[in-house]
Order: sequence, then structure tokens, then C-alpha cells
Amino acid sequence: MTLAQKRPASPKFNNGFTSRLQKQFPDLIPPAIAIIIFLIIWQLFALTPGATLPGPIQVVQDTWVLIFWPFYDRGGIDKGLFWQILASLKRVAISYTLAAIVGIGLGILIGVNKTMSKALDPIFQLLRTVPPLAWVPISLAALRQNEPAALFVIFITAIWPILINTAVGVTQIPQDYNNVAKVLQLSRKEYFTNILIPAALPYIFTGLRIAIGLAWLAIIAAEIVMSGIVGIGFFIWDAYQNNNVSEVILALIYIGVVGLVLDKLMGWLQNKILPAEQK
Repeated sequence: MTLAQKRPASPKFNNGFTSRLQKQFPDLIPPAIAIIIFLIIWQLFALTPGATLPGPIQVVQDTWVLIFWPFYDRGGIDKGLFWQILASLKRVAISYTLAAIVGIGLGILIGVNKTMSKALDPIFQLLRTVPPLAWVPISLAALRQNEPAALFVIFITAIWPILINTAVGVTQIPQDYNNVAKVLQLSRKEYFTNILIPAALPYIFTGLRIAIGLAWLAIIAAEIVMSGIVGIGFFIWDAYQNNNVSEVILALIYIGVVGLVLDKLMGWLQNKILPAEQK
């Protein structure tokens, strides 16, 4: 009886496995390679004489507790990054929701009323260019309390893209739609729900998607004004004050990841709600 010899894996099998892998993860391989190259370059720069910022290896060594135990809670502000980010997300959720309600409402108002548009557009164009940090002293002077001041900074940063994009969407409604509404003698409510909102929805979502990123960016400015609170913005400021640069870098990475996730979630919601012809 002859025993069949085990054949080594053929090149065709390897090529087939690699091909399937590339088909399954076509969007993951390029960014993974880019991240690896970035980390290598970062580490090399950190090793050069006179470098002041730690490299990725040093960051992991200095912050391994924060990385592997994000849920710890020792009371006060001594909490893991999960709780820091969660507290910041709650503030962003409150201010972003208010910005969406007010921004969409005002956007529709100035979009359908040319007089209001001409009157308010210069003010909106002026205020929208003010950076988040510039609103900090004004919000503190007006509101006198840290928490409302921080919420206002996030709100005032996020509202402008929602408002402006909504107004543009309303003004860009095809004239044929308006003519059909007049022929059918639609009521204001019917015109609003059947013509205006569906036609302006792509513009509204564009504004909402931009605004969620700006709201998350403003959390740093908002939470710097709040001393002794839980939040990723104050965590960064406190780490900087204590010269913990590695913790600052780690927090920045977390902020970037959360911002990316928020943007992807808004994009997913947009694809689910918008009709196929409007995507």
C-alpha cells in the first residue's frame, strides 16, 4: 500500500487566498499601509537628536494604563478615557441637537423669505468666521457658568453649516416643483412636507455632516473653560499643564478616531434616509 505524499501548498492556492483577501478587505489594506508608514516616520523623527515629542513606542509605554484600562474610575476627574470621551459626547449631543433644530428652522426661514435673507446674511457671514476659542471669553462673560458657556461654544460653532446649507437647499428647489404645488393648490403644510423638505434634504444632511465634525472639534475649546470636570478637552489641558505630552498625543488620537466614527455614522444615516436618486 502506497502512502500519498503531502504536497506543499501550490502557488495557485496562495494566489487564490491572497486574491480573496484583497477582495474582502479592499478598503482596509491601503490605509493600514499608510498608518504603518506614518508610525515608522514618526518613530524615526522621535529618535533624531533634539526631538522633543515622544515617538509611538514611548507614547504606548507612558500611557499603557490609559490604553488598556479605559473604564477605570477612581473618583473625581481621575477616570479612564472612556468616561472622559463619554462626558464630552454628552455635551456635544446636547449642543449639536440644539444647533440642528435652530439651524434648520432659521435656514428654512431665510430660504423662503428673501427680505430676511438679505437682512440676516451679513450677520451670519460675519459670525460664522469667528473661531471657537474666540467665543470662550464672550460665553463666560454672558453666561457666568462654565457648563452653559461650554455648551454655547459648541452650539455656536456647529450651527452655521446647518443654517447656511439649509437656506441654500431651500433656494435651490426647482421652479417646476413650485409650479406643481401652485397647480395642485397645496397647503403650506403639504408644501412643507411634500416639496420643501424632500428637495432640501441633501443640503440639510451636508450641513449636518459638516456640523458634527465642527462640534466635536469645538469640544477642546469648550472644555478648556471648565476647570475640574470630566471631559476629553479638559483632560488634554490638564495633561499639558502637567507636562504629560504622551497623554496629550493619546487623547488627540482618540479624538480623531471618535470624530471619524461620528462622520461615518452621519454618512450612514444620510444613505439610509435619502432616496437613491438624491444620494
